[in-house]
Amino acid sequence: MSVRRANSGDIQGLMALLYQVDAVHHAIRPDLFKPDITKYNAEELAVIIKDDSKPIFVYDSDGRICGHAFCQVSEVRDHRLLQDIKTLYIDDICVDEQHRGQHIGQSLYEYVRNYAKSIGCNNITLNVWEGNKPAYAFYKSMGMHVQKTGMEVIL
Repeated sequence: MSVRRANSGDIQGLMALLYQVDAVHHAIRPDLFKPDITKYNAEELAVIIKDDSKPIFVYDSDGRICGHAFCQVSEVRDHRLLQDIKTLYIDDICVDEQHRGQHIGQSLYEYVRNYAKSIGCNNITLNVWEGNKPAYAFYKSMGMHVQKTGMEVIL
């Protein structure tokens, strides 16, 4: 069992997890998320896996992908208003529903945190959908705190 950078052999396992992510989001916000779809298709994943600015990490248990962390690295340089900063954004962490409660999410998060430090990131950011209480509680337990709040009104 280990966390490592995803490779093209992981695409099928990543796709299965992406369906689980969609199911969670669709259950919370069916007005925004379509059912039974993934954010990326296999061809898009093949491209993303090779992109160092969008690393994907997987929790591999004897060849079975039990979790993933999709990340994006961005930098602000010489901006008029903002300080120079390198940020790792966690686009998504998912642990296979059959493997939850085994500290896989914690292992993925800690690996990502160490990776972000190793490449000189100043911070890690992410978004959590309102109503996704398990994710919110998990990230709080990892030491994260609210940076900003997005708001909406449905018309």
